[in-house]
Amino acid sequence: QVQLVESGGGLVQTGGSLRLSCAASGRTDSRYSMGWFRQAPGKEREFVSAISWIGGRTYYADSVTGRFTISRDSVKNTLYLQMNSLKPEDTAVYYCAARPSIGVYDPTNYAYWGQGTQVTVSS
Repeated sequence: QVQLVESGGGLVQTGGSLRLSCAASGRTDSRYSMGWFRQAPGKEREFVSAISWIGGRTYYADSVTGRFTISRDSVKNTLYLQMNSLKPEDTAVYYCAARPSIGVYDPTNYAYWGQGTQVTVSS
C-alpha cells in the first residue's frame, strides 16, 4: 500500500502562485508514474499533469501548459506541482495519484490517491 498526502493548497488572487506537494509513504519506490488531477464542484475529475518514472517525462493538460510545472524528488518520495499565473478557472480540489496501470491521462488507471487539497483563485 502507498499513502499519499497533499499539502500546499490555499486561497490566492488571480495571477498568483502556489506549490502543491504530495508526500508518499508506505511501500514506496520510485518505479511508478505519478500525476495530479483536479475536480471542481459539479465537474468530473480532470487530468492536470503527470510525470513518468522512466526518464521523468512530463505531461500537461493544455489548460495548464506553460503555467504549471510538475516535478518529483525520489529521495524524499515527494511530488510537486508549481502553479503560476493562476486563474479563477483553476479553482478545484487537487489530488495526487500514483501508479497508473497504462495511460497517465485517465484517472481510473491510477491505483493510489491522496485526500486532496483545495485551491481557490479569487478574481
